[in-house]
Amino acid sequence: MKSLPANKIMPFFSITLFQLMLLLFVTSAPAYLSTNGQNSNLEMERNNIIRVAAENSSAYLPFLKNKRIALLVNQTSTVHRQHLVDFLISNNIQVKLIFAPEHGFRGNKGAGEKISNSHDNKTGLAIISLHGKIKKPQPEQLKNIDLLVFDIQDVGVRFYTYISSLHYYMEACAENSIPLLVLDRPNPNGDYIAGPVLDLHYRSFLGMHPIPLVHGLTVGELAQMINGEHWLKNGKQCELKVIPVQNYTHNSHYQLPIKPSPNLPNDDAIRLYPSLALFEATSVSVGRGSNYPFEVLAYPDATMGTFSFTPKKISGSWSRLNYAGKKLYGEKLKAADYYYFSPEPFIHWFEKFKSRKLPFITRPEFLDKLMGTDQFRKQLSEGLNQKTIVDSWVSALKKYQQKRRHYLLYPDSDYIKEHFNQSGSQQ
Repeated sequence: MKSLPANKIMPFFSITLFQLMLLLFVTSAPAYLSTNGQNSNLEMERNNIIRVAAENSSAYLPFLKNKRIALLVNQTSTVHRQHLVDFLISNNIQVKLIFAPEHGFRGNKGAGEKISNSHDNKTGLAIISLHGKIKKPQPEQLKNIDLLVFDIQDVGVRFYTYISSLHYYMEACAENSIPLLVLDRPNPNGDYIAGPVLDLHYRSFLGMHPIPLVHGLTVGELAQMINGEHWLKNGKQCELKVIPVQNYTHNSHYQLPIKPSPNLPNDDAIRLYPSLALFEATSVSVGRGSNYPFEVLAYPDATMGTFSFTPKKISGSWSRLNYAGKKLYGEKLKAADYYYFSPEPFIHWFEKFKSRKLPFITRPEFLDKLMGTDQFRKQLSEGLNQKTIVDSWVSALKKYQQKRRHYLLYPDSDYIKEHFNQSGSQQ
């Protein structure tokens, strides 16, 4: 085969390159040319990215200027990759005091672990623990404070105690006439509501409000509900301002950039948490002390399942770690197994233990606090099936939804629209 002369090759190549450049220009033109003033496709895509309130600094920095600030924050309180405290100080905001919730300012303490007051090594600021005997900021701590800020990532479950700390924080604001600014964040379980509504006879730090086990609100929305329903002590209200999340709805999937607590390391654990946390009142392990916290159910009996692991004490593991050093057997779960809260795994293991005549519920009062009622435990003892148990929650859920919808800052989820109509009735 003869080679083409160079003068035959070059024109062919030149035309092809020109056509290619023209094609690239034409196809990319909408991103650069705009006759109606619209943003580029790339900019529009960026505008649809969920943006937490802390990142929208122009919306809140003006409120903080020339004010002495205290914050209730932890390791999730970041502005991009910078901690909110450092960000505010770099913007010449007068940060005077840090309050810390369960798990501490750095989020490295175990569930229920006592946390002492301390100082932040980087800034020298005092850190006051609100997870201990004293859960509410004291008047003497607030006498030189003009405004309180709350910015913590929650997971939307009633017994996850950050919202209980929010309640006492709001109460301190109301009692000391100090405004509160909430920087909102998405709720990774915010697309549905489920479970029993708290019976106030079982009110505790694990549940302070008459809301379902999975409440379907961001912390900003819940703060508005606490205020609007007069749930603070003596029916008081605090002066409240919420900076909302941008580009967020209750349909949105939001992958948390920082784990909210030591034993919720990923999306699966966060979605399974409402269903599996009930096992903390039983003799079954939920995987604390392993690489799979709140993703497994196991017991030291080889007949319980094919998945096995041996718990060991690790940073952030519970001080009451069960079965340390013992091999456990059971099942490894994924979020798809129980994407929404369900009593099914609890009922299944209850029956499994009953048939083997093994002790299952070892902390009945704790179970009642988690569920917000003693009815669930009694229903199990009576042998009621799952449908009957779930149906018993519906009436209270309807009433809750009627209230909830008035405090929403974001469009509701398709799930709730499908299961509840606008009056709050279940369809």
